[in-house]
Amino acid sequence: METDPNCLFCKIVRGEIASRKVYEDADVLAFHDVNPKAPVHFMLIPKRHVATLYDVGEGDTPTLGKIMTLAGRLAREQGADDGFRTIINTGRVGRQEVMHVHVHVLGGPDPLGPMLARSH
Repeated sequence: METDPNCLFCKIVRGEIASRKVYEDADVLAFHDVNPKAPVHFMLIPKRHVATLYDVGEGDTPTLGKIMTLAGRLAREQGADDGFRTIINTGRVGRQEVMHVHVHVLGGPDPLGPMLARSH
């Protein structure tokens, strides 16, 4: 499996940095966000390093499909049983902070508020 020695999420995949795991299999890791923005806030990542959605290729389809398939089940298991939000930040404009594809899953008992703050 291809990982980046300097990538924060690859270090988590390799066990070099501890995480509070939600789910793990051969292709996918899900773990709680260290800075949660909602009562339920975890991330699903491919274990193979892919920096951004711009870099996703045909070979990534099964893993990304698995991530989307797991999102609802894991959200419900974590307590988001009345809806949740998925967010994939990509690149500078998308405010991606860690250059490893990741899907944020956020939810909880209360509505999350507007999707984006409107500035214009």
